[in-house]
Amino acid sequence: MDEIKKRIDELEVKMRSPNFWDDKQSAQAAIKELGKLKDELSGVGKYDKGSAVVTIFSGAGGDDAEDFSAMLCRMYLKYIENRGWETHVLHENENEQGGYRNIAFEVNGKGVYGTLKNESGVHRLVRISPFNAKKLRHTSFSMVEVVPRFEKEGAVEISPDDLKIDFARSSGPGGQNVNKRETAVRIVHVPTNIAVHVDSERSQAQNREKALELLRGKLYRLQEEQRQKHEGEMYVSKTTEIEWGSQIRSYVLHPYKMVKDHRTDAEVRDIDSVLEDGKIDVFIEAEKDI
Repeated sequence: MDEIKKRIDELEVKMRSPNFWDDKQSAQAAIKELGKLKDELSGVGKYDKGSAVVTIFSGAGGDDAEDFSAMLCRMYLKYIENRGWETHVLHENENEQGGYRNIAFEVNGKGVYGTLKNESGVHRLVRISPFNAKKLRHTSFSMVEVVPRFEKEGAVEISPDDLKIDFARSSGPGGQNVNKRETAVRIVHVPTNIAVHVDSERSQAQNREKALELLRGKLYRLQEEQRQKHEGEMYVSKTTEIEWGSQIRSYVLHPYKMVKDHRTDAEVRDIDSVLEDGKIDVFIEAEKDI
């Protein structure tokens, strides 16, 4: 940190010089370096200012868990709408009740990844099940994964030899085929066994490119988690390893109403404002200290 502060001071002194703009190329490079150093000093990650891809997976629990994933999806989409960001669905596996086995969507805007990245983790819902005739209390789990969106190939290098690529027909709710041509793309990164599936675009080539973007984001997050673990940081996300044992947040509808983040102790008792109106700012703000 001392080295970064020292270099920032040097650059700021240089910028105050009356001859600073004599060499325009050198001046622009200095400004760019200063911005990166200030971001590093304030804890802003390399891709925090860019867009992201959000994926929500349902845990065990059938209709209840898949309904919870749909609830989380609506919550995030409302928050994203309130922020003025844009979304684009990459893949959705919807059941007949309108729940999601999994869904992935891009979120495009300034600072999206930096804002949402700590939403990654296991979310827990406790409620009276609407799918149980006996009206028993039920606990459901869904996993949220947020990765940076990469539009440039060089951001994360992937060897073509490490990829297994399959093509299939795009399908709708209940598994019915909605496209007679094999436009859906599934890519598996063999060394890590990370898989991605995209079927939102009309052509196979477009879906393949979107899938590669998503895969680069997932591999970057895996590399970041491994780096954090190596450096001995207190908080290491478990999303890539699909570990369901440790929940980051609970949404309790019965016997009382409260949303509580287990990492920051931030809590909200107006659960409808969270799930229906997407008012998760208190959690997002608290996550900045993680």
